[in-house]
Amino acid sequence: MNSSRLKTRPLASTLIGSLLLALIPIMGLAPAAQAQTDSAAGAPAQTQGDALSQAERDAANGLPVEDVQTFAEVFERIKRTYVEKVDDKTLLRNAMHGMLSQLDPHSEYLDADAFQNLRETTEGEFSGVGIEVGLRDDQLTVIAPIDDTPAARAGVQPGDRIVAIDGTPTNNLSLQEAVDLMRGDAGSDIELTLLRDGEQEPRDLTLTRESIQSESVSSRLVEPGYGYLRISQFQSRTGEQTRDALESLTKSGPLQGLVLDLRNNPGGVLSSAVDVADQFLSSGLVVYTKGRLPDDDMRFTAHAATVAPDVPLVVLINGGSASAAEIVAGALQDQGRGVLMGTRSFGKGSVQQVMPLGNGDGLKLTTARYYTPSGRSIQAEGIAPDVRVVRGRLEVEESSGLQLRESSLRGHLLNGDPSATGDNPETPVAADDYQLSEALNLLKALNVVQRNRSGEPAPKAQAD
Repeated sequence: MNSSRLKTRPLASTLIGSLLLALIPIMGLAPAAQAQTDSAAGAPAQTQGDALSQAERDAANGLPVEDVQTFAEVFERIKRTYVEKVDDKTLLRNAMHGMLSQLDPHSEYLDADAFQNLRETTEGEFSGVGIEVGLRDDQLTVIAPIDDTPAARAGVQPGDRIVAIDGTPTNNLSLQEAVDLMRGDAGSDIELTLLRDGEQEPRDLTLTRESIQSESVSSRLVEPGYGYLRISQFQSRTGEQTRDALESLTKSGPLQGLVLDLRNNPGGVLSSAVDVADQFLSSGLVVYTKGRLPDDDMRFTAHAATVAPDVPLVVLINGGSASAAEIVAGALQDQGRGVLMGTRSFGKGSVQQVMPLGNGDGLKLTTARYYTPSGRSIQAEGIAPDVRVVRGRLEVEESSGLQLRESSLRGHLLNGDPSATGDNPETPVAADDYQLSEALNLLKALNVVQRNRSGEPAPKAQAD
């Protein structure tokens, strides 16, 4: 055993010298040490003794020389004795992946393909099944399905655990490896094995990948005077699309209330979240971030020019509302601008920067935490709604005594306009979306209170 260690020491020592020269600038050593390194880079190669003496000098500056030595020794042993030949590039890339994967669930090394995939997702166009995933308790977990995608249409829910992808168990996959497996050509099939809380056995779900060109914002009037604004994720143009949607909703007249739906919104671009919140706030802090470096400490405030500063607002959130969605919800809640309804949000309160690297790869690194205007960090805590309403369906039992009325029928005629019919088939009702129905009821109640306070006359009652 001892002789074996002696044989490996010369190669390990050589690697130590090379690794030290590479790591010294990264570790942020004193200027003198940095200058020595720069001059050595253009000088003839150092001997082992020179490298080790350099290591001893650098140890005084905090470089963990023993750990670097161990790293070099592990590197050399893998190259010499692993059952299959592994090239240096693969080992170094694996080391970089490992460095980032152990920091937190959101930091990762992105190879060129993964870097391109991330850019496509941010722009809103990619090929896949439409799932935002993350690691929760070391298990691949659905954060949220994207609206109108194969996953959403198949009923995939936030919190579903993905046990296997095309038969490959996910417990030993990195987050990026799992995403790569789920991406693929449009028209190809993929089988996901899902396990939902409360279920004893996992179930297989076959989905067909699509070319997803997701519009992050959709809107409509659910009733005259009451708007519905859905943001499925925060892409680079979400702020602009939100502004256009609000202007479109108010073309026929001022809104009496608006439901902002952030359920199953996995987040996205920070600046877009700030822009969306700014549509409803005319002043004050939206969010601020704090990191280790001064450049990571930022504050974002609302501007006076606001599209919808006074519209009564109910914001829907749930366990799939994460990151940028929580920024918007937290800002509106802290400033008293709207009522949050639904269930507690996901709790991702960290900021990632995506940094291109010289070789075409990328680095996604957590650099700061964000805080709501009142100073709350919702990391791993989430945002609690003001009014808790769980997801459900409203069904009327035959024995309940409730009567079916003309107004209960889909497509009924509205009073006074012979050309109009009620309840657009696309409009969710209580039986389809109980949380949205409750949000609408709350907006109507807020309008009643506001009218009573202002002394406005109540609408005339109509006979049944």
